[in-house]
Amino acid sequence: MKTDYRNAEIKLRQRAMLDYADKLTRAPWDMTEADLAPLRDAGWDDRAILDINQTAAYYAYVNRVADGLGVALDEYARNAPA
Repeated sequence: MKTDYRNAEIKLRQRAMLDYADKLTRAPWDMTEADLAPLRDAGWDDRAILDINQTAAYYAYVNRVADGLGVALDEYARNAPA
């Protein structure tokens, strides 16, 4: 799971969440209302979907700010195992 959740044995619910977060991170311009259906089908309610959305968007934002300002990773992150 550390390298690719798609190859991990995880529940459908978690896979739907990670698929959504992955697409939101990699191709936010391609997101549509249809991307919510797999989350709802997996049992996520609207509040949980909002939390998933905001968490993924926040981490993407923070990473882009740090990258844009040339902020170096701390020593732990640089040396952490994959």
